[in-house]
Amino acid sequence: MQTKIILIHPPIAKCSEPPAGIGKLSACLSENGIHHEVIDANLEGILFLLKQASIQNTTTDRWTTRACKNMETNISALKDIATYRNMSRYHRAVMDINRLLNVSGKSSGVDLSLADYQDKRLSPVSSADLISASEKPQNNPFYPYFQNRLKKALESNPDFIGFSVNYLSQALCTFAMIGFIRQIQPRQKIILGGSLITSWIKLGANRKTFGGLADEIVEGAGEQKLLDILGVKDGVNTLPPDYSSFPLDQYLSPGLILPYSSARGCYWRKCAFCPEKAEGNVYLPLEVSQVTNDLQTLTGLLSPTLIHILDSSISPSLLKALVQKSPGAPWYGFARVTRHLADEDFCLALKRSGCKMLKLGIESGDQSVLDQLNKGIDLPTTSAVLKTLKKTGIAAYCYFLFGTPPENYERALKTMEFVVDHHDCIDFLNLAIFNLPSQSVEAQELATHDFYEGDLSLYRNFEHPLGWHRSVVRNFLEKTFKKHPAIAPILRRTPEYFTSNHAPFFV
Repeated sequence: MQTKIILIHPPIAKCSEPPAGIGKLSACLSENGIHHEVIDANLEGILFLLKQASIQNTTTDRWTTRACKNMETNISALKDIATYRNMSRYHRAVMDINRLLNVSGKSSGVDLSLADYQDKRLSPVSSADLISASEKPQNNPFYPYFQNRLKKALESNPDFIGFSVNYLSQALCTFAMIGFIRQIQPRQKIILGGSLITSWIKLGANRKTFGGLADEIVEGAGEQKLLDILGVKDGVNTLPPDYSSFPLDQYLSPGLILPYSSARGCYWRKCAFCPEKAEGNVYLPLEVSQVTNDLQTLTGLLSPTLIHILDSSISPSLLKALVQKSPGAPWYGFARVTRHLADEDFCLALKRSGCKMLKLGIESGDQSVLDQLNKGIDLPTTSAVLKTLKKTGIAAYCYFLFGTPPENYERALKTMEFVVDHHDCIDFLNLAIFNLPSQSVEAQELATHDFYEGDLSLYRNFEHPLGWHRSVVRNFLEKTFKKHPAIAPILRRTPEYFTSNHAPFFV
């Protein structure tokens, strides 16, 4: 009898594009003749809750009533590029859709959004709470969706059901779904994998941590390990990701966004407090010729509106290869601030290759902070890069990090000054408060304490050596940084919830 496996992408994650990890696994399984099914329970679950909320609305507040009435119209609007030419129309559609999701979670004590899942009673970083979620799946807001969906899936008698868990926002729903499967089919074999599971394994998690709910736990890249579990000897994995099993016309974007990863890990790997370094993740890039061939093949098959290159940072060699061999569709991704991005001719060539936007981890506008974090970038080059990108028509989505150990108020002000000085070159902003990776070498030099109550927390809280604590940093960001008249307009044009996933459509 042929082996069968079902791969599930659980709620909640942004539903703007298909999940890349399962796309890669699907290609590998197909290449090795393994019968499998793919379920994007995140997309299906969100659409189910939206439809249910619009039909069953019993509230009297005007916002929810309007959101219910316009639910189908708003979903259609997010699939129409014309909506992205009118920020107020886009904003209204996203906020109304999010309102319905939020209402759907209230009765379960869950704060649901298009990008997050916050349970008032259960924590995703507590193994005891994850097990609790599995024991009472009916308390999960997605239960009305997954009870029938999983029953139907189990009718095919799969040998394995695999869950790909990449974000904390997926953890509680995953275990609720596993718990439901255990209730109706106790002998069903379950596999847990994904980047979050990998990080937890690095913390020492194993099958016992999760109460034996999973039969197999996969660390790192799942393709070969999945073949091993399925008993496939000498398996091959050479194909680009396969998205043919996903409902590509249902994602909330104007056309298909094609996710593609050309490398695992980060090619720089020198930053202080780097999670990649702390977890011992090595850099494993594909050959650039394979990447460019894959992208052209996928573009020819799927005609994507946009390609999302998922790398922690697109390597300079790949950027050069994309100049020489365009993917055939617009694309964007993360890149390190390096001198070649200050070269106008090179950036013009990138633009011609389809580059619509680059995400840049600038982190700080103070050189001493950058040096102590070993970022490997200097501010004069960063300034030149921003100006060159602006001149050549490539949007800049800039990331800044506040509250790092070498930063204080004066240095944070320098970051604000840097952003103000370059406000006309910065299209979008991501502002974050520093989290200390629990396993980083540098954490040993700081006085730390629990960030969250739970045995699976990836971060530690710490006593800031310069007194620049989280509450003070948050106050600075909310009352000073974000209020600056040159910065506020940039924040207003950053798409709600979908953020960088939708930002290229506004360029």
